[in-house]
Amino acid sequence: MTPIAHIHTPFPSKFGLPRQSNVVQGLEGTIVFQPEYRVAEALRGIDQFDYLWVLWLFSANKHGEWSPTVRPPRLGGNARMGVFATRSPYRPNAIGLSSVRLLSVEWHSAQGPLLHVAGVDMMDGTPIVDIKPYLPYSDAHVDARSGFAPVASEHLLPVHVAPEVRNCFDDEQWQVLCDLLAQDPRPQYHADASRVYGMQFGRFDVQFAVGTDGVHVLAVK
Repeated sequence: MTPIAHIHTPFPSKFGLPRQSNVVQGLEGTIVFQPEYRVAEALRGIDQFDYLWVLWLFSANKHGEWSPTVRPPRLGGNARMGVFATRSPYRPNAIGLSSVRLLSVEWHSAQGPLLHVAGVDMMDGTPIVDIKPYLPYSDAHVDARSGFAPVASEHLLPVHVAPEVRNCFDDEQWQVLCDLLAQDPRPQYHADASRVYGMQFGRFDVQFAVGTDGVHVLAVK
């Protein structure tokens, strides 16, 4: 498969990314098409849809042969499940699938037509191999079981921060950052309350720790 586009997001690395699309609805990205696909006709009618399916490649995962079982973060990183019963990036074909909200189409830019989307879960520069419209009449199954991965909001943590750190961000940035940290971006098998983590978010390096009372933002560089 040949990438048709790449997405630009505030995450230059994998750490801290939402584990699913749309769990942080304010996290935005811009899809930039490769030169041969910068054709407005190829996007005719796309602005009539609210959501899109984006198929992309786990380009940052460097691993060897695939394993039939993986350790889902939702189960603490210790229990194993079949790879095809999970959304783990470590799979025979490293393909990701995200449902994103289409904010707008920028038809005329120096890089051709651009898609501005929200609810992303991809790092900056992720290659995209296809885009399809989301159809609620066939794609939404509101009564479906979610197995060992129940609603994400059941696991949200409170976020604590000093005023001088909070003032580094505007209101929109801060809300997105809080939504990200509330998901607990640590590897699930890490439970050391004294450990300080660093998460790249746009031009910021956000340092935080997680205790029994939630996430504590310690510093921003």
